[in-house]
Formats: sequence, structure tokens, C-alpha cells
Amino acid sequence: MAKARSDSRARRRARRKSLRNRFLRFVTSSPGWRLLLILLTVGLLYVVAPALIALGVRAWEGCLELLGLGLGIVIVALGALAWVIATKRFVPLLKEEGNRVFGSLSLVTAVWGLLSFFRCGEGILNQVTLGGKIGQCIIGNANIQGGMRILALILLGLILIFPKRFAHFMKDGWRALSKLSWLRHKRIRAPKSMPQEEAEVVSSPAPNVAPEVQRESVLTPGGWRLPPIDILDKPVEMKLDDSDIEQRARLIEEALASYGVEAKVVQINVGPTVTQFGVEPGWDRKYREVRERGKDGTYETRLEEVSRTRVRVERITSLANDLALALAAPSIRIEAPVPGKPLVGIEVPNTVFGSVSLRSIIESTTFQKIKARSKLAIALGKGAGGEAVAADLARMPHLLIAGATGSGKTVCLNSIICCLLFHNSPDDVRFVMVDPKRVELTNFNGIPHLLAPVVVDADKAVKALRWLSLEMDARYRQFAQAGARNIEGYNKDRPVKETIPYIVLFIDELADLMMAAFDEVERTLCRLAQLARATGIHLVVATQRPSVDVVTGLIKANFPTRISFAVTSQVDSRTILDVAGAEKLLGRGDMLYMPTEASKPKRLQGTYVSDAEIERLVNFWARQYNPTMGYVNFEQATQAVQEGPAFSEDPLLEEAKRLAQEHKNISASYLQRRLHIGYPRAARLMEMLQEAGLVKQLPPKTDKT
Repeated sequence: MAKARSDSRARRRARRKSLRNRFLRFVTSSPGWRLLLILLTVGLLYVVAPALIALGVRAWEGCLELLGLGLGIVIVALGALAWVIATKRFVPLLKEEGNRVFGSLSLVTAVWGLLSFFRCGEGILNQVTLGGKIGQCIIGNANIQGGMRILALILLGLILIFPKRFAHFMKDGWRALSKLSWLRHKRIRAPKSMPQEEAEVVSSPAPNVAPEVQRESVLTPGGWRLPPIDILDKPVEMKLDDSDIEQRARLIEEALASYGVEAKVVQINVGPTVTQFGVEPGWDRKYREVRERGKDGTYETRLEEVSRTRVRVERITSLANDLALALAAPSIRIEAPVPGKPLVGIEVPNTVFGSVSLRSIIESTTFQKIKARSKLAIALGKGAGGEAVAADLARMPHLLIAGATGSGKTVCLNSIICCLLFHNSPDDVRFVMVDPKRVELTNFNGIPHLLAPVVVDADKAVKALRWLSLEMDARYRQFAQAGARNIEGYNKDRPVKETIPYIVLFIDELADLMMAAFDEVERTLCRLAQLARATGIHLVVATQRPSVDVVTGLIKANFPTRISFAVTSQVDSRTILDVAGAEKLLGRGDMLYMPTEASKPKRLQGTYVSDAEIERLVNFWARQYNPTMGYVNFEQATQAVQEGPAFSEDPLLEEAKRLAQEHKNISASYLQRRLHIGYPRAARLMEMLQEAGLVKQLPPKTDKT
């Protein structure tokens, strides 16, 4: 029975399938039936079409009334959104360009609202606006309030799309506004006690400038006018691409990781010449394999951290050449560690080199703080992080500069001289300049600060050193009579005409002087460096050959503050700085500065002052030159002292004469033992006794043949 029922069901299914197939073949095979179906479809559409058209018209009018021409904006926006979602770019776009996305939405909303100010000639858009009801909601009312809303949306969109340009635009606008305010309040009424033509003009400083910077010439108590800062050209800022800097940071991390050194760049300091990447060392980890049995009976192996230690600094410093290769840089310098920070500094040259103007350092707060307490404040340059670096020449107290030809020594000397000329009158500072090369410092001839014209002859330079030594001794005697310890104590509470000015000696090429008179130049320089600080005499010496026969051990010991520009070898770097590193400098003002209190040198980009700026500054001071001041004749001054009775002042001369009368034959060694003095003084006494005729002068010894 069950089998019969199943067979009957199968027959019925087969019968239905065959009927359906025959119907389909009939419909598709007969042209008449096909025509009949088409007519039925057309008739049905004819009956239903008015209702569909009325529904579509009502929907279209509703969309236009609600959206207006913003309907096209909505369609484009939905299409763009569908494309972004389909390509799986929605989340990355919000993360990377979220500000520009929202800025674009703000601009589109502003355009939509702007359409609501206009109406169509006829139709439903005449009753509403081109922006629809949504556009009217955006502007509120088609009056000034609506216009302000549109402007606010446009401004918000531009800020979100171009944030950096907007920040620079606001900064420039603030500077222009401040400058306009400064021009309105430029002059202050002069005191009644001072003549109008000699009144001191004070101006308000520009933004980001220390308030002590003088914008106009200032009259000193001695009657001199100090030059205004506007003599120097305004600094030009150099900007680097942020994406390029970030890419270099990633390259450093990847290069270190490829050599098995875990490290991370946590700080970036952009300087004018180099960019310092602060690298934080990672960890050296040790692992062990641990085998564990799972629930299914199989064994699994995993790594377990046993210990970890910090990466040694030597592993990073030894990869300097490899990092230079990865960064495609000519050379890099690694400072390990950065003073005061738990970082290793990797200094990479910039793709575009910038210069540091003297005006930018003078206007900095760092320089003004030093200038407030010292007259000998000098501007040096900017560090690897772009910070201004200045120093006090009185605390150095002497400066030794070295570097190869064309590396920036003379520009550094010119910057120091110009910096002193800006803030000191001839009553405060006087100069002695020695220029054996005859073309570098001669531009300063004519300024009233010079004690003598620029010395270009080696013999006259030696006599200038002798005069400085005699001047130092005379100042010490003057201090002793006044009961003062140094020049600050002597000049305190004294009138301007009774004060003693500082004296700064500039030597542009020490090697030429050492070749002319090695012993005397070395002895005089060392004596001045040891004793002249208290008397206000300071030395600034430069040389392009930092070898041991020029920069001797005695000179290095007495010049603790040193500057090294680019040199040719590591030996020269160790000669001038006692450490290597100057051979990797880039030139054009790139230097290592070793102050007295530092244990390692600091990399700076030196200040630059152009020939035109020097010429304007020299002309400003030359117009105030007074011929009655006169110059010092070094040759006559030293000769007058040497011809005077210098030896008659020795208090032991009478005792030496008594010994010479009591004994027939005496010698310098005998005087040394009896008078308890040193050999040089005994020899001088012996020479005086011979000149007086009390001791016979022995004939010179001859070799026996």
C-alpha cells in the first residue's frame, strides 16, 4: 500500500511539471498570445499611470520644497559616501583627513544656506527659496543675521581645511597691527632738562622681542650715540617640511631596528643647519623556550621573557656611518647623551641650510639678560634646537677660535665686533685689532673705538702685545692706589671721564705672529691671559692652523673657552677642543662651542653679518669720530719704557753692590744663594753690576780645537 501511494504521488508531480512546461512552450511559441500579454500590460499601465504620475509629482514637489537645489548636493554626497564605504576608506579618511572632511561639510552647508537668499521666477521655488526649507533653517532670516551665519560657516570651513595657513595669517596680521600701534605711539615727550635734539627716543618693542632692545639711537652719558638695531637687516625665517622630518624619524627607527637596536624617536629639535632627533634607547630582552602540554596531549612551545636591560649607548654611537647611509646624509653627529636629558641626540643635516642673522640673536631674551649685567655680551648663534645662544666675554675671559679656510672664523670675529659696537661707546670698550692677512679687519678702520689703526705688520703686532702687557701692569698699580680689586670695583661710582674702558684684543691669524716671533708672542699672550682679566683686558684669537706649534699647551691652558669650526682632520679637532667631532662639521658657520663650565662642546650655527651691515655700522660710528682722541703709538710707548731706569727700582741692587765690593769674583749663582732669589732676578742684578763697572764682564767661551 505504501509503495502504491508513493508511486501515485510521483505520477502527479510529473503530470504537473509537464503541464507547466507545455503552457510555457505555448505562450512563447505563439505570436498571438505574446501580443495578447503585451496589450494587457499596456492597458494596466494606462489605468494606473495617472495615480503614479500624481504620486511622483507630489514627491518631487515635496523634495524641492524641503531641499530646494540642495537636492543635487544630497545626491552627490550620498554617492560619494557610498563610494567611500565601498572602497573601505571611511575610517582611514576620518582619522587622517577628519578636519578637512568637516571643513568641507561646513563650506557645503554655507553654500546651501546662501541659496536661500534667492528665489525662482515661478513655481514652488518662488514660494520657498532655492535652498528650500532646510536652507531657510540654516540662515534663519534673509538679513544681516543670515549673512553673518554664512560668513561664520565659511570661516570655520577654511580654518578646518587650512589650519597652518590660517595660523600664519593671524600671526602676520597681529604683527602688522602691533607695528601700526607702535607707529602711532612711537615718540615720547623728552624731559625738559635735556635739549630736544639730544632727547632719547624710546619705542615700544615688536612682538617676541625683548623689551630692552632699542629701536632708535640712544644718547650715552659721555655724549656718544649708540646705533639703532634697524641698521641690521631683518631676519628671514626658513621653514622645513614636517613630512620630511617625520619620514627621517621613521628611517632612524627602522635603521636601528634592522641592526638589532630597539630605540624610539621621542623628541625632534629643528635647527637652522641640523635637526636633532632625540632617541630613547629601548631594551635588550632575553627569552627562554618553555614547553607546555595541552589538554589534547600535544606539546606547545612558547617564549618567556627572562630579563631585560637598557640598550648600551655605544651600540647606537657605533652605527653613525650606517645611519648616515640610511638617511642619505653626508655625515651625522651623535651626542650621547644629550646634556640634562635621558636621550641620545642624532644630528642630521637639513636639506636646506639657513643662516642665523645677528639681529635675531640680539633681539632674543637670552642675549638681553646677559647684556643687562655685562657690557661685553656677545651673540654666538643658535643651537641644534633653534634656541638662541649668547655669552659674556668678561666671564670667558678669553676666546680661542680655530677652523679651516672658509669655515666662518672671520664672520664670527665680525659678529663679535659688531655686537660690542652696538651696545658700547668708546668710553666703555676700546679695541686693538691685529690682521696679518690685511683684508679682514681693515673694514673697521675709522671707528672711534680703536686705540690704533688696524695692525697689519707682524713686528708692530708684537709691539702692540708689549704695550698691552705694560698697560696691564699700569692698571694694576692704579687699582692698588684706589684699593680696588678689579675694573668693576674701580669704575663703580665714578664719573664717565674717570672710568677705565675695557680693552679687547682681536687677532685674526695667530699662526703668522707665531712664525714672526714665537717665544715673545707665546710668552706675552700667556701672561695677558693669566693676569689681564681683572684689569678688563680680554683676548679673542683666531687661527686657521690649529696645530701644536701654533696652539701650544700653554696657550690652550690659558684659553679655556674655545670655538672650533670645520677642520680637516680629527687631530686638529683634538688639538683645539681635546675631543673629536669638529672634522664632521658642515662649514658655513657650523661650529662647536666649548664654554668654560661645560664638559663637552655644544653644536651651534654661528651668526652671520653681511658686508653691507658692517659698512652701515662703521659709517654710523665714523660720523661721530673725534680727531682730538688720537691714537696710541705702540712703538714709542714701549721704547720709552725700555729706555727708562727700569732696573734701578730693584730694592736688592744696593745689597748686590755691597757683595760685589766685598768679594772680587761673584756670579749669578752666588747672588741667588746669598739673596735667596731666583735665577732670572739674579741674572738681571748681575747685568746691572756689570753696567756699573763693579763686576768684570767675562769674555765669551770658545771651543778648543
